[in-house]
Amino acid sequence: RPKLLADYTGQEKAKGNLSVYIEAARRRNEPLDHVLLYGPPGLGKTTLAGVIANEMGAGIRVTSGPAIEKPGDLAALLTNLNPGDILFID
Repeated sequence: RPKLLADYTGQEKAKGNLSVYIEAARRRNEPLDHVLLYGPPGLGKTTLAGVIANEMGAGIRVTSGPAIEKPGDLAALLTNLNPGDILFID
């Protein structure tokens, strides 16, 4: 799997936008603002989330929507994140 935006195949417009967002966040020394990735299965959303985390030097926590059954499930996920970490809900 690709680790950098430059190695991610396709989605040139999205990659260009993400590159600007990531660089701006780095220059401000802040975490990346919220990003919504959507589309049918198999288009690379999880891979792209991993690339974003790598580009930001952040950790990533991946979970699925059905795994979050009650508010406490989401609260547990959020309290176990480190500052700047990425939460990807698939």
